[in-house]
Amino acid sequence: MKQTFGEKCFQVANYVFLTAAALTMILPLLHLLAVSLSSPVAADSKEVFLWPVGFTMASWKHILQSSGLWQSFGVTVFITVAGTALSMLFSVLTAFPLSRKEFLIRKQVMLGIVITMIFNAPMIPFFLTVRELGMMNSIWALIIPGVIGTFNMVILRTFFMNLPKELDDTARIDGCHDFRILFQIYLPLSKPVLATVSLFYAVGYWNTFQRAVLFVRDPDLWPLQMKLRAYLTSPEELAQVNMFLDDYDFNTTTLKAATILFASVPIILVYPYLQKYFVKGSLLGSLKE
Repeated sequence: MKQTFGEKCFQVANYVFLTAAALTMILPLLHLLAVSLSSPVAADSKEVFLWPVGFTMASWKHILQSSGLWQSFGVTVFITVAGTALSMLFSVLTAFPLSRKEFLIRKQVMLGIVITMIFNAPMIPFFLTVRELGMMNSIWALIIPGVIGTFNMVILRTFFMNLPKELDDTARIDGCHDFRILFQIYLPLSKPVLATVSLFYAVGYWNTFQRAVLFVRDPDLWPLQMKLRAYLTSPEELAQVNMFLDDYDFNTTTLKAATILFASVPIILVYPYLQKYFVKGSLLGSLKE
């Protein structure tokens, strides 16, 4: 089909806009990588843009030998994996009954859930609730308070509502109960939306910061984002680096760049494996027929 001049212009404009948007996301990462692989003098004198100047791996060797950073990395991996698994379990178990017409009060329950999207819990009551539940200074304080995301649950519910009703009828004839229908029929058909919502949850847990500030006092339980903040802003953390500036080929500038990449790249690498599901899952779960 031949494109009109207007359609060609629109397509070119789209390519230009999307390319510019992609560059605004990629260039900062490339700049940080170049700085982390450059010499301290080049990094401090702003000579580095997208290519290392005075190539050295000293900054990466230093942070990869940091036991505290690896401990925080382990905490972050745990809350990301465990949190995503629990969130998906509870979100699916909530979305499925709310998608069923047999659940007579589903509209009233859904209204109450949607209200939480509009009016978030105030900070002080939220803090007091978590404290009264005995989760202060616990790794579970980083998982349980946000175990169900309303937006993600609504996406799952909408997707379930769009599945053919005939699947239920056929399964009922074969003697299936609700849990079997959910786990053996609905979920195998829901891989795109499950992958999409899982990615949303995983990114949220990986970037956990506010809850760690509120509820975690023990540095051994700090997630990676808390350790990153301490490493970048606390003079005490950087003092250990300043002692060695004369002996090692790195400084605080190159270490900051390497640490930011260390905290960011792992979750970014997950996206390519879920990309084929991402767009399809978002669209299928966002529209109701």
